[in-house]
Amino acid sequence: MLDGIAFGLLAMALVVGAALAARRFGLPAPVLLVGASAVYTLLPGPDLRLEPDIILVLVIPPLLFSAALGASLLEIRANRRAVISLSVLLVVATTLVVGGLLVAVVPGLPFAAACALGAALAPPDAVSALSIGRRVGLPDRLRTVIEGESLLNDATALTLYTVAVAAVVNGPFDVPFDVPFVIGRFLAAVFGGFVGGIAVAWLIGQLRRRIEEPVAETAVSLATPFAAYLPAEAMHASGVLAVATAGLVLGHQSRQLLSGAARLHALAVWRLVDLLLEGFVFLLIGQQFVAVVPAIADYSVGTVLAAAAVTIGGVLLTRVFWLLLPALLPTRLRFLSPHPHLSGRELVALSWSGMRGVISLAAVFALPLSTDAVAFPHRDLLLFCAYSTVLLTLVGQGLTFGPLLRRLGVRPDADEGRRQRARARAAAAEAGLRTLRSLQAHEPIPDVLVERLSRAAEDRKQRSEDSLKALNAPSDEQILPESPTDTFGRVRRAMIEAERDELQLWRDSGQLSDISLRHLENELDHEEGALPPP
Repeated sequence: MLDGIAFGLLAMALVVGAALAARRFGLPAPVLLVGASAVYTLLPGPDLRLEPDIILVLVIPPLLFSAALGASLLEIRANRRAVISLSVLLVVATTLVVGGLLVAVVPGLPFAAACALGAALAPPDAVSALSIGRRVGLPDRLRTVIEGESLLNDATALTLYTVAVAAVVNGPFDVPFDVPFVIGRFLAAVFGGFVGGIAVAWLIGQLRRRIEEPVAETAVSLATPFAAYLPAEAMHASGVLAVATAGLVLGHQSRQLLSGAARLHALAVWRLVDLLLEGFVFLLIGQQFVAVVPAIADYSVGTVLAAAAVTIGGVLLTRVFWLLLPALLPTRLRFLSPHPHLSGRELVALSWSGMRGVISLAAVFALPLSTDAVAFPHRDLLLFCAYSTVLLTLVGQGLTFGPLLRRLGVRPDADEGRRQRARARAAAAEAGLRTLRSLQAHEPIPDVLVERLSRAAEDRKQRSEDSLKALNAPSDEQILPESPTDTFGRVRRAMIEAERDELQLWRDSGQLSDISLRHLENELDHEEGALPPP
């Protein structure tokens, strides 16, 4: 037991250390974790073994739900053509391409078994792409497409994977897919997951409206992905789609369902969950080295290299061709492209965001060991091909994705984001003033309070208008090193830090109890959290 605790502490130290090193040296944390974990496997000591059921049931739902909470339902709807193209059509194309190429180079490999590997590798891992993209800065439109793709592609891929494995287990290996059955199974899984996600979101929404305690609301939020995933899977629907749907709906309704304190509490908890689970996932990928490599000793080097090469090539090139070929259409036919609103540079960046991750490995590790007392055909070789693809895309694309974005000049329009926030702050302050005047007309409010509240709202409105004026000025007229709103936030943070120091002195001198100190610090923490980000 003590060894397990020590191993868990070591894993947590690696996760935190990788996060700090990534920020310090500008390297992707996922790549650092995979590399450190792969090196650790060569040392004596306990190793982590990938258990597909644990990954698919306990790890993927909360990560997917957290991503869905932060995604924009409106933006995904606006980019629905690109999202459907990538999350459904590209997944199907990748499955068939990888399956066909593997059958061509591996004698005796059934097409259904090859397609099972293709389906497992078809969905990119948005956790990897977004964790790297957040660090270097992704434009909102590109981030929305990647998020939307990740919320649907797992449902498509895992459905195709299930059908492919069933074809291997239940029928002769050379029998092609029953296309109507595959389509019907996929539509049933998607419909069931979508309806199940909406139902869970409605039930959780009704529950949250009756809870006013932030800690209890956060506990409900942590349980929600499992409440969506497990019933959907039990009914043979898409559990991942149910989780994604519930997260999108609840995130869209956050304003109506959660108080400000509950949102602050839940956000902090989900950030911790994301850090630990994402780190665990990448550590787990590196740890599988010792389980995968020795299993292919019975194959010739030529067969292993050919199978790995066509798998990696099929996964990478199918995505590149799928995204870039429509961009070659004449301008007058550009509307026929599934990605008409994405520029050529954005398409290049998107084509290189297809890192594969733990979902792909979990699916391949879940392949049955045998079918009717006969070993699953070429299972060890399929597992090695999957691991090679995940490792190469995660490390290779992970290290080059950020530099590629910078080289292409694909970055968010920071000034436009500041303009939107400044306009919204001014409008919100004006709404608050209107409400204050309405309340004053219907109930007695002391003039001194009205003056203080009005002055605070007018001050927020004025700072926002000043920021907007500075951002809209010609570049040669922008002489301020930062906007008034940014200056206010910086100065107020310095004041808050001085106030904390003074409170600490009061506590240390015995003039303030610890309980009172925590109450006052909590007030300052909430005020600091409401300031514009530095």
